[in-house]
Amino acid sequence: MASENQQIHLPILEEKKIELFIKREDLIHPFVSGNKFRKLKYNLKEAKKLKKNSLLTFGGAYSNHIVATAIAGNMSGFKTFGVIRGEELGNNLEKTLEENSTLREAHNHGMKFQFVSREEYRQKTSFGLIEKLKNKWGDFYLIPEGGTNLLAVKGCEEILSKEDKEFNFICAALGTGGTVSGLINSISKKQKVLGFPALKGNFLSEEIKKYTVNRKNWSLQKKYHFGGYAKYNEELIRFINDFKEKTDVLLDPIYTGKMVFGVLDLIKKDFFAEGSKILVIHTGGVQGIEGINRKLMAKNEELIKVS
Repeated sequence: MASENQQIHLPILEEKKIELFIKREDLIHPFVSGNKFRKLKYNLKEAKKLKKNSLLTFGGAYSNHIVATAIAGNMSGFKTFGVIRGEELGNNLEKTLEENSTLREAHNHGMKFQFVSREEYRQKTSFGLIEKLKNKWGDFYLIPEGGTNLLAVKGCEEILSKEDKEFNFICAALGTGGTVSGLINSISKKQKVLGFPALKGNFLSEEIKKYTVNRKNWSLQKKYHFGGYAKYNEELIRFINDFKEKTDVLLDPIYTGKMVFGVLDLIKKDFFAEGSKILVIHTGGVQGIEGINRKLMAKNEELIKVS
C-alpha cells in the first residue's frame, strides 16, 4: 500500500533550492494511520497464525497506538484489551469517555480497558503483571507499548516505494524507534535517514541498533523534542498553525510537528546541500490534538486549528 507524496511549497525552499515532499501516511485510515497501520500489519498476521483470539497492549490516555490497535483488531476479528496509564481515569469511565475521544473511539470498537497507576504501568514488561492480566482476560497476543517489535519494523520497511529512491534524505519522527528502523532497513546506499526524537534521552540509538543491521546511513537530530515527550510550547503550536495555513497539512504536536519544525530549521541553517530532495514521513496521530487543545484551552492559550 503506497501513500502519495505531496510537494511542499514555501519561500525558504525556493531560496535554498531544496525540494521537500511529505509522504501522506496519515491518510491511510482516519484512525489506523501511518506507522500504526504498518506496525500492526504483521503482528495481526502473527496473532492469527498463533490462533490467538485477543490482543493486549499498553498506552497513555491519548495514545494513537491504543486506538489503532482497537480498530485494526476489531476489523480483523480480535477482542482487544488496553492497559491505560492513570488509574484515576477508571473512577468514572462514562466521564472519561465523554472527555477523551481517543479512548472513546477505542471503546466504540470494542476495546476493554484496565486503568493502572503510573507505578504499576512501569512494570508493564514484568512477568507478574502479564500473568495477572492473563488470569483476568485469558490468553492474548501481546503487542508492546507503541507497537515496536521485529514484526512492526518489518511493516515499516514497506513505507517507502521504488519511486522514493530519488530522495536524498528520508525524515521521520520517533518515539520507540520502530518506524525509523524500518526506513533505515529499506533505503538505498545513497540515501540517509534522519530521525527526530520526540522525547529526551540517548537510549533511542541503542533501540534502533537492535533492529537494524550494521548500517551507518542514519542519524538522530536530538534538538527538536521541545522539552521532552508530549511537551510543547507556543512556538510549536504557532508553527503547526502556520504550516497548516500555508500547506493545508495538519501536523500533531507530539511527533510530526516537532519533526517538520526541525527539518525546516535545518534547511534554514544550510544543513542540506543545495539541490537536495527531502521526503518527510507523516505518521498520523492528529486525533490526539483534541486532548492537547483541551489543555491549551484550560490555560487560555492558542489552540491548534484542525480545519
